[in-house]
Amino acid sequence: MQNTETLANRLKEVLLDGLWIANTNFKAQLTDLDWSVATTQRDNLNTIALLAQHVHYYVNGVKNVFEGGTLDIKDKFSFDFPPIESQTAWTTFLKRFWEDSEALVELIMKLPEQQLYQPFVDIKYGSYERNIEGLIEHAYYHLGQISLLKKMLLK
Repeated sequence: MQNTETLANRLKEVLLDGLWIANTNFKAQLTDLDWSVATTQRDNLNTIALLAQHVHYYVNGVKNVFEGGTLDIKDKFSFDFPPIESQTAWTTFLKRFWEDSEALVELIMKLPEQQLYQPFVDIKYGSYERNIEGLIEHAYYHLGQISLLKKMLLK
């Protein structure tokens, strides 16, 4: 198995259908979650919806680069989203999150192996491999937060 396929599968695992590391994934945690739970604020913690939007922001931003676009994402904007105010808005967001995740996984699968070690947009951002690994680690970090928040809110 090539490194690109391994990385694509790891990203797919955390976002869409894996159980290996955390025994869950974003899709399993969010698909049947009511929007009112996803948007419930607990103490001063981020909401589940905001954390999901935050992870999607990076998935979509990296996907844009893989599609030949520019790197337009900035950390300072990674939590700036309009509020989700209905089940329809939540469902629409999740549909886009899953579609963008699936598309990025496919793009990583098709990435020439040697490109993994090339600079990602600019040398200061490291390699494609480093950015994919970072995206995976970042997703697992927030998946843990979402899992805990969900347990707190549904108890």
